Order: sequence, then C-alpha cells, then structure tokens
Amino acid sequence: QVQLVESGGGLVQPGGSLRLSCAASGFTFSNYRMSWYRQAPGKERELVAGIISDGGVTRYLDSVKGRFTISRDNAKNTVYLQMNSLKPEDTAVYYCYAGIGSWGQGTQVTVSS
Repeated sequence: QVQLVESGGGLVQPGGSLRLSCAASGFTFSNYRMSWYRQAPGKERELVAGIISDGGVTRYLDSVKGRFTISRDNAKNTVYLQMNSLKPEDTAVYYCYAGIGSWGQGTQVTVSS
C-alpha cells in the first residue's frame, strides 16, 4: 500500500535550518507531483510547497519564498524540504502529500529560542 514517511523535524532556534524528508513507497513515485503542507495549532492546513513529477516546476507559499526549497530524488523515491531562516511562525506539523491522494503522518517543526 502507499506509504509516506516523513523525518527531519525537531526544535530549532529562529534563523536556523532544518531539512525534511519524505520517503515514499507503494506507488510509482516518479509519476506524481509531491507537496508539503503544514498545520499550526488552531489553524487550517496550508500548502507550503509543491513540485511536479520531474522536478521541473515548483511552487511556494508566499511567506516561505526565498527561505524554503522543495526538491525530489526520483531514484530514491524521496521528496525534501530544505527550510532556512526559520521563524517562530513556521512552527507547525509538516505533512508530505502525494498526488495519488495520500498523506504522511506528519513531523513536528518547532522554531523557538
């Protein structure tokens, strides 16, 4: 069955960096767009970044442009989210989403001093 397993979350100080990974299995990864969403307490889940199947096109939430980078390695069935210059408002649970319609379990990112 489809599995998406996120990793790389944690506690980081403002201005710091984290790299999230999402390892996919159970479907032909290279055929589908992949996305990262996040959900902060009391807020709706929002799209943070997306990348098409061959990695040629990406899109970002305005508030993370220039700080976050989404990428993928189709040989490793993995999508990444490099997050730099993190801010307290980036604190949320981050979810991987596959265009096939599946979600990962989420990984907590906390930005705090």
